[in-house]
Amino acid sequence: MEKDALHNYEYRVDLDGNSAPARVVRMVGNNKRVLEIGAGPGSITRHLHGSGNCSVIALEIDDEAIPLLKPFCERVYQADLNDPKWPDLLNADGKFDVVVAADVLEHVYDPWKTLKLISSLVGKDGSVVISLPHVGHSAVAACLLAEDFHYRDWGLLDRTHIRFFGLKNMQSLFNDAGLSIVEAQFVIVSPEDSELSGYWNSLGSNVRKALSSHKYGNVYQVVIKAVPANSSVNSLDLLAIPVEMPVYSGTTLIKRIAKKFIPENQRGKAKAIARMFGVKG
Repeated sequence: MEKDALHNYEYRVDLDGNSAPARVVRMVGNNKRVLEIGAGPGSITRHLHGSGNCSVIALEIDDEAIPLLKPFCERVYQADLNDPKWPDLLNADGKFDVVVAADVLEHVYDPWKTLKLISSLVGKDGSVVISLPHVGHSAVAACLLAEDFHYRDWGLLDRTHIRFFGLKNMQSLFNDAGLSIVEAQFVIVSPEDSELSGYWNSLGSNVRKALSSHKYGNVYQVVIKAVPANSSVNSLDLLAIPVEMPVYSGTTLIKRIAKKFIPENQRGKAKAIARMFGVKG
């Protein structure tokens, strides 16, 4: 890897934003003893360690990611989650306040077994924080209708994803692992703002209208906090959680309005006027 090149899973996290990583960090909280599974190059870890003042032990398989991750951890173990013996690496580390697996379970052969193993590492009054991509997103449906399920280097159709989950599948995943969902948040991205927007825009307007009526079509990822199930915990139903409307920046909103109401041959003049008011594009 070149000195200045970013790792494929290295990204900035705006802790005040609505991205899945930002929600994961906030859901973990401060001053926790954390196990982060599949921590990558430490994009989330640096915030857990820094602003969150958490003590972090991490598991990661990637040789290139581990050196980037180490500065933010007490220890890093190289582990393959497809090997069911991976928890043995942690025998000397005891239980954890929070176990984090951010966009990890879709990469393993048996996420159901993996989540059960994860739950066994949670201490008394502890929790797991998991994020998962949502295959029911309308942009994925657009790919299917285009007969082109095209994998790429990141996003909903990351080429390393080998498992896919709708909301009902996510619910069953946690229930089967003996975990009760106590908090869940939807990351909202409209299909036209996703990495698969080209497929969405190629659909006929009547098809887009029909897909837009799907309640969960803008749900891009789900961030879930769960605890070991017991009689005193009421588990949330993911299908009962309200879905927010997409929130657009002022610039994006102006572009959308212009595209809908300004004829194409007049958009050049409209763009020039918009730039006078600081709107680019």
